[in-house]
Amino acid sequence: MKLILKENVENLGHIGDIVKVAPGYARNYLLPKGFAIEATEKNAKALEHAKRHLEYKKNKVLEAAKQLGAKIEAITLNLAHQAGADDKLFGAVTNMELAEQLMAKGVEIDRKRIVLDEPIKHLGEFTAIVKLHPEVAANLKVVVTKA
Repeated sequence: MKLILKENVENLGHIGDIVKVAPGYARNYLLPKGFAIEATEKNAKALEHAKRHLEYKKNKVLEAAKQLGAKIEAITLNLAHQAGADDKLFGAVTNMELAEQLMAKGVEIDRKRIVLDEPIKHLGEFTAIVKLHPEVAANLKVVVTKA
């Protein structure tokens, strides 16, 4: 089934792209959530008319992501955890905890956008990558200290 994307969809395409997807994916996910419309002749003509609006929206989303990225890079999260011998943590620091800490600082980010190579299990300084947009990623500094 051919669709025209109205939003950026990870691993599929960007705003305005015409993509071919499985009918179930389109019917059950993309169309009900408003991420896409069917690529009919009428919608294709309307798309040409709306391209300027979509380009504006695309640029606006990219600019907002860049501003949020700059805000995140200015933040350093200081976390105090209990640790045992060899500075090893009891438990781990996960992306869920980082999202909660960012929320407390006034930055609302979905935990799925915070990428850790592996959960943090030792004291020290770490860097987490926050994927805000396909073209924008911010580095978040995390300092884990002993409680």
